[in-house]
Amino acid sequence: MPRNPYYAGPPSDHFDGLRFFNPGQASTDRGLGDLLRWRLGKRAAPWPGSVPVTPTRPAPSSQTLVVTMVGHATVLIQAAGCNILTDPVWSDRASPVAFAGPRRVTAPGVAFEDLPRIDAVLVSHCHYDHLDLGTLARLHARDRPLMVMPLGNDAIVRAHIPDARLATGDWWDAITLAPGIATTLTPAVHWSNRSLADRRMALWSGHFLATPVGTVWFAGDTGFGDGAIFARIAHLGSPDLALLPIGAYAPRWFMAAQHVDPAEAVRIFQIVGARRALGIHWGTFRLTDEPRDEPVLRLGEALAAAGVDPARFVAARPGEVFTDSQGSVDEFERSGIGQLRTSVFRHPGLDPGSRFSCKTAPRPRQRDPGSSPG
Repeated sequence: MPRNPYYAGPPSDHFDGLRFFNPGQASTDRGLGDLLRWRLGKRAAPWPGSVPVTPTRPAPSSQTLVVTMVGHATVLIQAAGCNILTDPVWSDRASPVAFAGPRRVTAPGVAFEDLPRIDAVLVSHCHYDHLDLGTLARLHARDRPLMVMPLGNDAIVRAHIPDARLATGDWWDAITLAPGIATTLTPAVHWSNRSLADRRMALWSGHFLATPVGTVWFAGDTGFGDGAIFARIAHLGSPDLALLPIGAYAPRWFMAAQHVDPAEAVRIFQIVGARRALGIHWGTFRLTDEPRDEPVLRLGEALAAAGVDPARFVAARPGEVFTDSQGSVDEFERSGIGQLRTSVFRHPGLDPGSRFSCKTAPRPRQRDPGSSPG
């Protein structure tokens, strides 16, 4: 009988006792026949072997909200003196092996050696382009950040980094990162695996980050599904900034259940009521069939069709910096001149890693601080 090597919690509305699933949504599972149909009939557009990047060197910290695009789903968020990374990947390949698999065509927008001290890491799920154990080990050796991730992913990390500082949660759980700063794990329509034998045995999520100087929602990887989860996420409040995937969507018959396209990303942006958004998850690793720059073009078309000011939702490129340094609420643009509305989301004075629940209300209800999820 199959056994889940990562998580042994009770069944729930998205866990059947062995595997996690997306309640009420189309299956993300694809069989060998589907994979062969895609690969053998593949009409993948050519990508350049490399794309020039001008790296930036972030400040040691920031009291205002500063966001730096590193590449793919890796973003540096600096807020209220806290430095946070989403899905950090500095490896050359998104693969279980170093000699094969998708190779990055853009260097990281921040060299690893130029990173400031990292206080916390937000992991969305265990696919290799998001959970890079080599990078996590380097971060742990240097900074020992708190690593926050959905259920089951902690077992994957712990097997590689036994003394890592880990905190795990279910959808709608909130976890304290630092005084006044917390992340709420939000649902996503996706799946997970590290091998052929562990499909959907670790959970996937986004992260709604609340700080004294602004809120940032990192959606993780997600399909659109029926859109219901995004209306629920909106109950947490309109994020000042949404980090939304816009790439890795073709062909749609294969990818739609697991990855949104730019038009769907714009719909999500509207549903959650985000004030501004950055398009991520494009142009770094060639994972699917669309041309490298197509997500940017299609994002522009989708924004025009929706009547959304294109300055509110831009495709982020490695090395670009977005900041609210002037403290205004009027605009959000690139490189030092943008501003974000600030929204203070206050949490109990819990220690980093403490977990409390957000399942029934936008503001978290404290639940057993400091406990492990089981």
